[in-house]
This record gives sequence, structure tokens and C-alpha cells, in this order.
Amino acid sequence: MDRPDRGTAGRARSGGAPVNALIEARDVTLAFGETPALRGAGLAVAAGEIVAVMGPSGSGKSTLLHCLAGILSPDTGEVHFDGCRIDTLSEPERSALRRERFGFVFQFGQLVPELTAEENVALPLLLNGTRRAAALAEARPWFARLGLDGMERRRSGELSGGQAQRVALARGLVARPQVLFADEPTGALDSLTGEQVMDLLVGSARDQGTTVVLVTHEARVAAYADREVVVRDGRATSLTGDRIAS
Repeated sequence: MDRPDRGTAGRARSGGAPVNALIEARDVTLAFGETPALRGAGLAVAAGEIVAVMGPSGSGKSTLLHCLAGILSPDTGEVHFDGCRIDTLSEPERSALRRERFGFVFQFGQLVPELTAEENVALPLLLNGTRRAAALAEARPWFARLGLDGMERRRSGELSGGQAQRVALARGLVARPQVLFADEPTGALDSLTGEQVMDLLVGSARDQGTTVVLVTHEARVAAYADREVVVRDGRATSLTGDRIAS
């Protein structure tokens, strides 16, 4: 598969990290009991950049994503977003940040089975206080955009894996988040469906100017990113520092 065109964002520091980072982890450590997950990991991502975080199972790549997203608080180190330190915020403050400025796509979609597809897409807007009619009106155009016409009223059990993951992608982007966190978004899909989802994810993120932090263990998925970072033994190393200046 040909490598997709790289995006354009800020000029790089040595090692590939952007000078003007929108979101950044600095020397982050985190242990689960006696087991260290992150050992001084750092990652900086520029606005509008798509970064693939790679690594073997158990390397700490998903833990690093969860720290960047404010889901986990590191034991030591700092996490910054848009000029503010977020790892010291209270849980309600981090929850509001995730709800209002971040979007998420997970490996198995994690759709709410009791809701229709359009209600699942509208969920971030509803949680932010948007009225139901307005939230559904905002959600519906995504179905044509992602090739899901006619599936608005279906529930997750009536969707194929690829269809459900496209609904999850729409849910992650519907509120126009500044950062989309995607954790193995194609891990449960076959190769062709995975490529279709990645084409949609990257195209939609580019259209909206959304920054993407993508965790994957697949080189073909990482090829969609502007830059690749490998996490091993709780530390991150940039593989590609050839950022393109805007």
C-alpha cells in the first residue's frame, strides 16, 4: 500500500517533536502496583498533526494515550494541553475537558447497545447539553458522509463490525474535538474494512483540522500518520522526524 501524503503542521525539534505542541506529555511515569507502565515517557503533538503511537503489547502505548487524554493521572511528570497543565486538574475538570474538547474511538467501538446509531453519534452533544433535536440534526449528516445512509435507526447489534466502527468514528468527531484519541481503531476489523475506516478517519480529521493521537501495532495503519512514535518499556522514541513546515 502506498504511504498516504503527510499533513502539514509546525516545524520539528530534534527527535521529531513539534515546537508548538497542542498536547504534550513530559517525562511521565506511571505504575500499576509494582508494575511500571511508563518510565519517563514524553510525546508532543502539534495542532492538526496525526501521530501514530506504536509498540508491542504491554509496552505502555495505550497508557500513554490515557495520560494524554486525562483518563489516567501520571505518578510523576506533566501533561499539558493548549498551554495548560491538565494532570493536576480534578477529576470533574478532566471529565469536562474530555467531554468538551476531546473525542475518542476505541477498538471495539463501544457503542451503547440501547441507543440507535444516530443517538450514539449524537451522544457527545447530548452530554454537553445540546437539545435532543439539535443533536440528532447534527449527527445525521455523518451517515451519508461515512456511507451509512439508511442505518440511522439501527442498533449496534444490527450493524457489521465496520459499520459500527464508522458510527463510533462519527461519534468521536461530531462535536469537532480539538484532539481525537484513537486506540487500535482497526484492531477488530479485517484489512479492507480497516483501510476504509482509516481513510474516513484521516479524511474527516483533516477536514476539521482535528489533531489525532492514534495507537496501533499495525504498520499499515501507522502509515496514515504524519509521524510515528514507538513506545518500548515505557519510553517513547520518534521514528520519523521529517515534519513538513507550514
